[in-house]
Parts: sequence; structure tokens; C-alpha cells
Amino acid sequence: MPLPPIWVRRLLIAPAVVVLATALLITVPVWLVLALLASPLVPGHLRVPRLVLAAILYLVWDAAALVVLAVLWVASGFGAKIRSPWFQRAHYVVTGKFLAILFWFAKWALHLTVDVVGTDPDTALPGRPEIVVSRHAGPGDSFILIHALTNWFQREPRIVLKATLQWDPAVDVLLNRLPNRFITPGRTGTSTLEQQIGETADGLDDNDAFVIFPEGGNFTPRRRTSAIARLRARGLADAAERAENLRHVLPPKPGGLFSAIDAAPDAGVIFVAHTGLDRMLTVADVWQELPMDKRLVMKFWSVPPEEVPTGEEERVAWLYDWWERIDAWIEENRPAFRPLSTDWTARKSAPTV
Repeated sequence: MPLPPIWVRRLLIAPAVVVLATALLITVPVWLVLALLASPLVPGHLRVPRLVLAAILYLVWDAAALVVLAVLWVASGFGAKIRSPWFQRAHYVVTGKFLAILFWFAKWALHLTVDVVGTDPDTALPGRPEIVVSRHAGPGDSFILIHALTNWFQREPRIVLKATLQWDPAVDVLLNRLPNRFITPGRTGTSTLEQQIGETADGLDDNDAFVIFPEGGNFTPRRRTSAIARLRARGLADAAERAENLRHVLPPKPGGLFSAIDAAPDAGVIFVAHTGLDRMLTVADVWQELPMDKRLVMKFWSVPPEEVPTGEEERVAWLYDWWERIDAWIEENRPAFRPLSTDWTARKSAPTV
């Protein structure tokens, strides 16, 4: 479905979300009672009430963010100074606060925990801009990564992400006020995607983190097969052969990442792997896996700028070396399959992941 024009998103969709969230918040006891009545019909302990509560909380969170962003817009002179350093910093603070609230909700309502293992971006490489290169799998992994960078590592992230995420009003308003880039593959106007990404990465300072997902989308087996076929069709036999050995990630698209590296040659590169949301590939998977009761594990590897290759072929080989390392780490750290049980006693006594 095509994205509506900006005036529709600002004047119709955003206010509708605020009104809907208000109505749901007022009537939340009714919805929870209905969810409790439906709960015995669905496997899992209090599955329906937890999902209903999570959905309501997310809408309220979205609406509250829109209200705060409206206040900032008025305070900036009805948008006249919204790009000034003070208001840019204020928007990063809002980002951190609201993501902290969102993950407090997720921990409470969905029993989601997030652990970081290994090196983090600030204790290893303080005071330097970073290009953060992450795998893409499962719902919400971009939220989790930005939460980690903003609240745990005190970074100001710039993000390259799909234009369709602007359907979420708070994401739409907030991220369009900061130096981020929404992209639509195949619809680039007068510039290429690589040029747009390079422009976004230009001018990083010592607390910035440029975030990119070089796979271009969430991992699915079908996308993996299609990506390998495209590599072969383009005559990239070596890349296709290496991609066939990747079981948990899509072959990376190097153009955007290399443009970011060229635009920020003084930045280090941080590779990020995570596991815990891997089986949530389709709507049916999401329904099966939620409520989560999950432990998501993130791993960071830091590469100083002097170790980043400069030649095109060397960079491609280097990127695939890292992607193979990430793939192997995911294989070693995947959570064991735990089928959904209708018996709460059995779920309670089962070992946690």
C-alpha cells in the first residue's frame, strides 16, 4: 500500500491515533474483561489479555509521543527552529525517554529481556563516530538497537530505514525531524540510494552513530533464495557461492554501507548480531510466538577505521567475512525451540532461554 502524502499523515492519521488511544485508555477495563473471557479459548497463560494490553499501551505510547512532539513544534516557533542544535538535542532526549518507556512496557507485558554480550561502542571506542552495521530479523529489532545506542551508550543515531515505517505516526514525525533517511527501493528521484545514504552519513561527530541494515529487509528463507539468485543473475558467482553458506542472514548489499564509510572515513565500524526473534517471520509466526517470554541477546564487534579496507574487492570480501562470522554466532546462540503450552504449570517449570 502506498504511503499517504505528508499532509494526510500529519492532519488525519496522527490526530486519529491520539483520539483512538484516548478512547482505548478510558475503556481499557472493558477490553481487559473481554480479553480475560476469551483467554481460555487460546493456548498460553493469559495470552489474549497480555496482547490486548500490549497493543493498547503501544497506541497510548505513540499518542503520548505525538503530544510531546507537538509541544516541541510549538516551542520551536511552530517549526521555525526545529532544526537548531538545541531542538535537535531535545528530540534525541525524547527518543531515549520514549524508547526506555517502550521497553519497560515490553519487559512488563511481554516478558522480553535484552542482554548485550561482548564489547559495547563506548567503553571500547569512546569519543569517535561509529557506523553501526546490523543484521535484520524479527519485529522491533531496529527499535531495540536504537534503544541500546541511545540509552545505554549515549549515542545520537542516524538511521537508514524503509519508508513504510512512516505509517507509524510517532516514528514518522520524530525521525523526519532528525538527520535520518527513509528510503524506498526503486524510487530514488534524481539520486541513487548510495548517494542518499552517503549524504546522511556525512558530518558525523564524536557521539553520532550511523545505523544501516545492509540486508535490506528481515531475513526469510524465500528472500535468501531470491537474493542468491539475483547475485548469480548479475554475474557475481563468488558472492553467490559465499551467500549460499549463510544460513541465518541474507547476503549483504554493500553499496550503501561503502558510501557511508566513504562519507565518514574517521568513523569506526560496529557489527551487530542478535538472536531471539528469529522465528517471527510471518504474521502467523508472530501470533505463535507472542507473548514473547523471550531473552534477546545482542553481540557487538568493533572495528577501528584503520582496519577497514579501502579497495572495492577487499571491502566486499571483508564484509562477507564479517557476515559469515555473524551467521556462525547466530547458529551458536539460537534459543532452543520451546513449543507453546496450554498448561501454565508446564510453562512455569520449563527452563528459561
